[in-house]
Amino acid sequence: MTLQKLIPIVLQVSVLLTVFAIGLGASLQDATYMFRNPGKLLRALLSMNVLMPLFALLLISVFDLTPAVRIALVALSLSPIPPLLPNKLVKEGSTDSYAIGMLVALALLAIIIVPIGLEIVEVVRNVPLGIKMSSIAKIVFITALLPVGIGILVHFFLPHLAERAAKPVSQIAGIALLLSFFAILIAAAPAIWTLVGNGTVIALAAFVLVGLAVGHLLGGPARENRKSLAISTASRHPGIALALAVANFPEEKLVLAAVLLYLLVNAVVSIPYLLWLKRQQPEVASSALNKLS
Repeated sequence: MTLQKLIPIVLQVSVLLTVFAIGLGASLQDATYMFRNPGKLLRALLSMNVLMPLFALLLISVFDLTPAVRIALVALSLSPIPPLLPNKLVKEGSTDSYAIGMLVALALLAIIIVPIGLEIVEVVRNVPLGIKMSSIAKIVFITALLPVGIGILVHFFLPHLAERAAKPVSQIAGIALLLSFFAILIAAAPAIWTLVGNGTVIALAAFVLVGLAVGHLLGGPARENRKSLAISTASRHPGIALALAVANFPEEKLVLAAVLLYLLVNAVVSIPYLLWLKRQQPEVASSALNKLS
């Protein structure tokens, strides 16, 4: 087996192990959290599945983007959160229940919401679009629902084993994930470079910035939830975005490069927001102490 064929396999396995590790530290209550809190679920759907697709359509109308970037933006705006995100959210201070509940709920609802979103975009842009529900179901089941579900079952029946195994499994998967991602990134670097220009980076940065702002505003009164929804709204499932692109525009070979460029822009643009939130923590703690004194 060549290295070129091995890298995607390692990437897929590392994603599955990462989501499995998330499930090892979760419970059934965590997984069903959003369905038990419909107000929070509705705000998440409004933020991710209504406002961001509308903004993506605005971006592709305003900027003179290449077809691959236009396709990637719309596909990303319709995709749910990536399966790796709950791990990042918990590290950033979110609760397991909110982060994992969002992953499960939006992955399940994506099976219905994504095809509906495509139909709406088809009417607005007058471009024939579509994808089978089974294709979306297969992706969310394999990359999110199955590994997190197995992890939750292990946590339920063997809680001590799950607690001990979660961290090393996550660490091994994280190392493999980083190595695979950088290898793919290096291989795709020439294609990514061809997309830079014509406002592409500005459009992608605007997508991330607006996602952070919309999620923060709709996250509710709890600071942790605002941060979680902000990051979730700005971050999307690259696998589903690529599936949407391939199903509708198989001739566009640069969509993968566009999605990778989005991931890079997302990582860079999100840094000031996360630093701003960390600077707010001492102020919040000081305000709480003043109220108690």
